[in-house]
Amino acid sequence: MHKLSSRQWLILILLTVIWGINWPVMKIGVTGFPPLTFRMLCLMLGTPILGAALLYLKVPLRIERQHWPELLVLAVFNMFIWHGMIIIAVQSLSSGRAAILGYTMPMFSAVIGAMFFGNRLPSRAWAGVAAAALGVVLLLWHELSHLTGRPVGVLLALVAASTWALGTQLLRRTRMPVPTLAISFWMTLMTTVVMTVLAVLFEREEWHAPSEANWRSIIFNAVLVFGFAHAAWFYLARSLPPVASTLSVMLIPVLGVFSGAIWLDEVLHWQDWAAVVLMVVSICSVLWPAAPTPSPEPEASSG
Repeated sequence: MHKLSSRQWLILILLTVIWGINWPVMKIGVTGFPPLTFRMLCLMLGTPILGAALLYLKVPLRIERQHWPELLVLAVFNMFIWHGMIIIAVQSLSSGRAAILGYTMPMFSAVIGAMFFGNRLPSRAWAGVAAAALGVVLLLWHELSHLTGRPVGVLLALVAASTWALGTQLLRRTRMPVPTLAISFWMTLMTTVVMTVLAVLFEREEWHAPSEANWRSIIFNAVLVFGFAHAAWFYLARSLPPVASTLSVMLIPVLGVFSGAIWLDEVLHWQDWAAVVLMVVSICSVLWPAAPTPSPEPEASSG
């Protein structure tokens, strides 16, 4: 296990709590309110907060033109697809189910790393992939078993998780000679533009003033999620080994499920409990460090 500093542990803990409880917060934010517009408002308020914080910290934000194409690719897979699809999924699913599906990301990351980036995937990790797949089947089964179910939301959440996994792998391998916080800022700014365009194209006729509950959710996301959590995640994902940088995701879906049950009175079915267990097993099997291989005993010298 990579040894984390006290600062890194603090960032991980804050990230876990913020992202965990944000699932029911987002559900409140998109209840009776257009989801892409909700995301647009969060970004419009959050991006200046992030920019002001980075200016205060004197983080250099300049990125040379030759790195713009790579920055755009990182933004597409880390931000554009994830934020567009997951917020629509949250509106059609319970917050707990969306959290479980969204944080299949480590499973996808492990498979993508093994298939396309030459990472060695041990047998226990393949067992974890199977556990996560079974959890998804349980959730999908529950959706299909009810006439009011929304299996499209399940599909959107899985596509969002898989593209975020690819984006994380790409971010870990970027060689852009710029601070990670600068990359985070420009990706967030570009996502603000993209979400604004999508909201105008698809939801303009549905626009209306946010309710008080909608505004509380928007402010929570603007200040804590886009002003802090995303930058913190990109920092950890780029600066630490994969196991250390993804420790926090082991508890985020669990926090999402139980905070949704407490705050929103979401009923937990046996499929949800089973899926939580299977997802935690999957994530642990993928991320838990293997026991170190003992060094061979030096041969005794003859003579």
